[in-house]
Amino acid sequence: MKIGLLLPESKTARYEAFDRPLFESKLKSLGDYEIVYANADQDAAKQQQQAESALTQGVKVLVLDPVDAAAAASIVSEASAQNVPVISYDRLVTSKDLAYYISFDNEKVGELQGTALVDKLKADNTTTGIIMINGSPTDGNAALFKKGALSVIDPSGIPILASYDTPDWSPDKAQEWAAGQITQFGSQISGVYAANDGTAGGAIAALKAAGVTPIPPVTGQDAELAAIQRIVAGDQYMTVYKAIKQEAEQAAVLASKLASGETLTGDTTVDGTQATLLTPVVVTVDNIKDTVVKDGFYTIDEICTPDYAAACKTAGLE
Repeated sequence: MKIGLLLPESKTARYEAFDRPLFESKLKSLGDYEIVYANADQDAAKQQQQAESALTQGVKVLVLDPVDAAAAASIVSEASAQNVPVISYDRLVTSKDLAYYISFDNEKVGELQGTALVDKLKADNTTTGIIMINGSPTDGNAALFKKGALSVIDPSGIPILASYDTPDWSPDKAQEWAAGQITQFGSQISGVYAANDGTAGGAIAALKAAGVTPIPPVTGQDAELAAIQRIVAGDQYMTVYKAIKQEAEQAAVLASKLASGETLTGDTTVDGTQATLLTPVVVTVDNIKDTVVKDGFYTIDEICTPDYAAACKTAGLE
């Protein structure tokens, strides 16, 4: 039996490193399944073609993480016309015909990021201004991250100096934009809201290139290995860890059940679709061992390479 898995891009490290292999491994443990896989490389038209190919190959279920939430509605329509249920994975497709939606509470992700940043800036008494580097304008989750963050930042009284929606979640574009803001605002920038670890890396590269010291607190999301190492080194303040293993494996179980003809009931509904929303967790230097290491997401050895050995020792990661 064939199950389709369509992921949106590879600039964010998690998809190829975690989501795909975890999903495939779990699904294969559940039965004799063939996985039809494709990555759209941030191209909505390409994803449409990949979906059509998967349907032509006879997939019984489609697990879809959309490049463009609105454009992907046509994929759901085509699948529904062929009685192929679609699980919206990680990002919500703008469609009423979905069979299920599994993700994290994405507005909560933004709230966690905003709260961590505001609390840090107030504790350090550095509240002159924040620049916001948001996610891709075609990613529905990015709007939720921003909404959640603004729900904390706006009432804080800390001014937002400038805000940017990063095309394709591109670290390079985030870096380029951040460099311009550093030139314009200089030391007024007391904090950086970055929607994920890739854009955080771009912002930090711009800050370092401009000789900014100390680097102001920078947020992130996805708990990428490079981000965890930046947190250990003191270059990035925090990230949001999402238990991708749980998300990917649950998606595989849901796909298997749908392939067997079961009707799914979620813990909640989102826009009328049955859904499971998993809980995100803030990671700072203080709880790396109790989160990503404890869950087996990374080992101490993976984090504490020679370049980070001294910082790891200081952080108690030994």
